[in-house]
Amino acid sequence: MDSIRVFAPATVANVVCGFDILGFAVNEPGDEVIMRLTNKPGLNISKITGDNGRLPIEPAKNTVTVSVQHYLQSIGRTDIGLDIELHKKMPIGSGLGSSSASTVAGLYAIKTLLGDNTSVEKLLPFAIKGEEMACGHGHADNVAPALMGGFILIRSYEPLDVVRLPHPAGLWCGIIFPDVDVPTREARQIIRKSIQMKDAVTQWGNIAGLVSGLFLEDLDLIGRSMHDVLVEPVRSMLIPDFYVMRQIALDLGAISFGISGSGPSVFAFAKNEETATLITQKLQQHLTNIKIGSNIYVSTINDKGPKIIG
Repeated sequence: MDSIRVFAPATVANVVCGFDILGFAVNEPGDEVIMRLTNKPGLNISKITGDNGRLPIEPAKNTVTVSVQHYLQSIGRTDIGLDIELHKKMPIGSGLGSSSASTVAGLYAIKTLLGDNTSVEKLLPFAIKGEEMACGHGHADNVAPALMGGFILIRSYEPLDVVRLPHPAGLWCGIIFPDVDVPTREARQIIRKSIQMKDAVTQWGNIAGLVSGLFLEDLDLIGRSMHDVLVEPVRSMLIPDFYVMRQIALDLGAISFGISGSGPSVFAFAKNEETATLITQKLQQHLTNIKIGSNIYVSTINDKGPKIIG
């Protein structure tokens, strides 16, 4: 095999109360990478589509090539020559792990091309390097679920320790991406630097309740636990009509509602596809009424992560 095409999925990070430690993958949208072995050593990006010219084509500045280079250095194969195409199939700056999907697609592609049979978890430190390049902070709550699939807990960053969590099989996610700009770096800067102990205790209880609800497949416990008293009150100000949309979703039967990553995307958990679809449609209609365009996606939790598509 001297060429490969890989898809990697979008992700929902934080999952309301789990700032930087929880995330899950969805079936769509996602990004694609085409990678070819070449005779000339070094990494080359020959094409990027779907980004409207926003992403750097220089290998030293692109998350795909930066992470792949770290991987190649770790296995002593810097003699490799690669030509890379990146096809953005998801919006940039959406809060859905756009940079993570690209990075994971590239890492999975090179791992497969070189016949590396080690666990995909071994790629996680290199994926985090890509996140450092993208947003200045090497968090794993997007790249880990994109790479491993499923619902992921980042138990620790030093040392890196990730745990795959179970989840109810019938859990559906409706995602709404409003056409507004909320850059990740700026969204991180407005977060409070100190918190009160009572807020910390509330947040710990909610995180523990959410994880317990996933294990017990208790949708009511999941819904009761998905409340954020630390980050959402600040970041919600960057998303038009956030609390109006939350109430609409809950009135339509959502289990829970919150911000995806740093926003502006929001998401709702629902008990079935019909409810998730209805919620996204009604929220899109609301945004249209206030003159804001949007994209919507409905998906179960993606347990597979990246996949070869050609």
